[in-house]
Amino acid sequence: MTEQEEQELQQALAQLKEEHRDLDAAIMALERMPLPDHLQIKRLKKRKLYLRDRIREIDDQILPDIIA
Repeated sequence: MTEQEEQELQQALAQLKEEHRDLDAAIMALERMPLPDHLQIKRLKKRKLYLRDRIREIDDQILPDIIA
């Protein structure tokens, strides 16, 4: 992997982590509402899980788990 590719992956990783944190805050805010929109919360949680998986994939690309 070239240095430029690694930088691009690091940028993508940072964006995904930020979106993941933002979704977490949005979910908590929705859950605190008197009448929470459960469908919206469910959608946000699915998106959060997708982001978590993408974050792991990119982490694995940057630092592969090599068994010695």
